[in-house]
Amino acid sequence: MSSNPVLEKVQSLVDEVRIGILSTVDEKGVPHARWMTPVFIPRLKGALYAVTSAGNEKVRHLAKNPNVAWIFQSKSLDRIATVTGKAFVVKDPALSAEVLEVIGPRLQVFWKHSGDPKKLVVVETVIESLSWFKPLGEGKIEEEVRNA
Repeated sequence: MSSNPVLEKVQSLVDEVRIGILSTVDEKGVPHARWMTPVFIPRLKGALYAVTSAGNEKVRHLAKNPNVAWIFQSKSLDRIATVTGKAFVVKDPALSAEVLEVIGPRLQVFWKHSGDPKKLVVVETVIESLSWFKPLGEGKIEEEVRNA
């Protein structure tokens, strides 16, 4: 994917706040939102990564319906970003190791509650659209993302 100013703003916000809300949809069509700690991997443009336990309900949701939405906000609420796309559990050990290396230091709470680290899986969100909202500045910018 070529340079994308909106994506760059979203990446900067995610790096700053380090947490966001991931929404999935269960098999009955009911949305579920939860706090997550995602990261962007610089060499992998157009995707957002997070980890979860293999038996977590979000893994079951994604198997039935990969459509997801993320929302991020600055502490002062002066910048808000929404990312939508399709999310999948990654089955590539090399990519999983790379994601864990980048994200690991951010997961203090996760490590306390996740149990066996061998049961961790990486969730990759392939970004389809971005929304950037700066209420006191540039307003709202939305765009579709085309992954090459």
